Amino acid sequence: MAVLDSVDRTLLRLLQDDATMPLAELAEAVNLTTTPCWKRLKRLEEDGILRQRVALLDPVKLGIAFTAFVQIKTSNHSQDWFNHFVSTVTEFPEVMEFYRMAGEYDYMMKVQVADMQAFDNFYKKLVASVSDLTNVTSTFAMEPLKYTTALPV
Repeated sequence: MAVLDSVDRTLLRLLQDDATMPLAELAEAVNLTTTPCWKRLKRLEEDGILRQRVALLDPVKLGIAFTAFVQIKTSNHSQDWFNHFVSTVTEFPEVMEFYRMAGEYDYMMKVQVADMQAFDNFYKKLVASVSDLTNVTSTFAMEPLKYTTALPV
């Protein structure tokens, strides 16, 4: 785990809020000149703490606001099956998040599509691509109540 001081944490919070903030504004916000601020950002990137800077898009305006959570059980827990499953699922652009779970289900994914028909197409593609899925259960979001990508630093 990385050791971060208050300046590092403030920089990370600012960037999570607006990754396009100019270096001069970032430096001013943490009471540094631009060179030491840039060096801190570079270190945070090199340490893998600051992984990338991205744009967040509006799924409603893009017509892909149908969110499904898919939970999966399998009877096959071999390394070969796992490798095939992970490589297959990670190639589906509809899968926004994908986790190996502890508990009743083995895997869970968040899927973002246009509508129920698009989800059904995704589901058919999934079950046709991966064997040994013993239970695939889906639930659908009615309304997003909180969404953030910002980590509490």
